[in-house]
Amino acid sequence: MNRVSRVVPAVAVATLLLSACGSSDSAEPAPSTPSNSSSSAATSSKSSTATVYNLPGSGVFPEGITAADDTFYVTSTSDGAVFRGTVGSPDVSVFLPGGADGRTGAAGIDVTDDDDRADHLVIAGGATGKVWVYDVDSGDLVATFTNGLGADATFLNDVAIADNGDAYVTDSRSPALYRIPVEQMTAGTQDGPLETFVSFDGTPFAYGEGFNANGIVENDNETALIVVQSSTGYLYRIDKTSKEVTQVDLGGATLVNGDGMEMDDDTLYVVRNRDGLIAKVDLDDDGRTGAVTGEITDPSFAYPTTVAALDDRLYVVNSQFDKRGGEPVEPFTVSAVPE
Repeated sequence: MNRVSRVVPAVAVATLLLSACGSSDSAEPAPSTPSNSSSSAATSSKSSTATVYNLPGSGVFPEGITAADDTFYVTSTSDGAVFRGTVGSPDVSVFLPGGADGRTGAAGIDVTDDDDRADHLVIAGGATGKVWVYDVDSGDLVATFTNGLGADATFLNDVAIADNGDAYVTDSRSPALYRIPVEQMTAGTQDGPLETFVSFDGTPFAYGEGFNANGIVENDNETALIVVQSSTGYLYRIDKTSKEVTQVDLGGATLVNGDGMEMDDDTLYVVRNRDGLIAKVDLDDDGRTGAVTGEITDPSFAYPTTVAALDDRLYVVNSQFDKRGGEPVEPFTVSAVPE
C-alpha cells in the first residue's frame, strides 16, 4: 500500500490518512492516458511514462496498494472500500464495498502470496484502531483485530506480511509495532487484541509531533523489519528475533514525508508523498545501512502515497490528499511507471 499516514488542517488530515508499493514493457497496454497532474512532480516538462488506471467512484481519496500475480488492490480512506484491478485491463472494480464489516476507513494493505496457504488481504483501519483479514478468492471476512485505542490515540497505517505469514502493522500515533501471528490471522478471530510486538518507548525511534511510523517492509534477508518515520525521514530497523531497534545509516540522507514502501530485491522504494516522488534506496541485505541512489517522478503523480512492484513496474497510488476539502481531479488513479 502506499497501501497507506493525519489530523489538523486539510493537508495534515490527508497526511494522517497516508499509509502506508521501468518497464514491464510493451506487453502492458495502456488502459488510459494520465489525467492527474496536481503534484509538484507534475511541473516537470518530461512526458509521462505511466500507464494510468482509473478508480471507480467519487471522493475516493485512495491510500494503500498491494499486488500479487497480475492483480492489485487499492484502499479508500473515505469509506474503507477496497478496489481490485488487473494489469493491462482498464477495468478496476469494487472488491470490498465501503462501510462493510465496520470498515469505515482503510489505509495500508498487504496480501499473502504463498503456495502453501490460502491467500488473504490484511487491511489497516487507520483511526478505527482495527485490522481486517479477508479471503482473497471469496472476499469473505476471516478475522478482525483491534488495539482498543480511541481515534485520537491511534492510526493503524501500514501492513507488511513477512515471509512466514505473520502480519506487522504500524501505528503513526501510538509508539507501538503490532504483530498478528499467521495462526491467529486464519483462525476466525473476531475483534481479537492486537499484540504489541515492540514498544518504541525508550528506543532510538522517538515519537514526536506529526506522523511517525508509516511504511513498513521486511528486509531482504528476512531478519528484520524496516519502518520509515514520516516526520523526520529516518528509517528504523527492528530485529525480528532480538526486537532491537536501530536507525538505518543512510549516510546523512533523510526521507522526509516518507509514506508507503516496497522492497524489491535489494532496492527499497520509498514514496515521499508531499514531494511527489519515489526515492530509490540501495539497502544492504541486513537492512542496517543504505544509500539513496535516485528518484522516480512522473507528471501523473498526484500526492502519491504508496507503491507496489509488479513485473518491473511500480504501481503508485495518487491520493490527492492535498485536495481533500477542495476540488480533486476525478477519477482518482493509480500510475504504473518503470522501476
